[in-house]
Amino acid sequence: MKATELFYTGGPLFMSILTIWGIGMLVFTAQKVIHFFVQGKVTKNGLGLILLFGSLAIVSGFLGQAIGLIAAFDAIEAAGDISPSLVAGGLKVSMIAPVYGTLIFILSLIAWGILKEIYVRKTEELS
Repeated sequence: MKATELFYTGGPLFMSILTIWGIGMLVFTAQKVIHFFVQGKVTKNGLGLILLFGSLAIVSGFLGQAIGLIAAFDAIEAAGDISPSLVAGGLKVSMIAPVYGTLIFILSLIAWGILKEIYVRKTEELS
């Protein structure tokens, strides 16, 4: 599947929200990189926001999955007898948003860890 197909299959509302959290994480990561390397400012301000946006992404992904599963189970209950392959297809689709949110969280954790280590090393150099 193409990325755009996954985006729309995973549900445009929650996938858009996850994308916004991912962009926010990237913006704060870029801001800290600029502060550390271009401007030479060694501050901890804003470092936690990288993890905040990553955490919001993973939680929003699981919330989207839960809401989608509730709607799917309501439809299954109303339809009565359905095929197992239809249920499996629905479960596969329900995993798209949490996987996307988890990827954003992992990226934020990596960025936060690297920038925190840079912060610690730069503050040690200054003391």
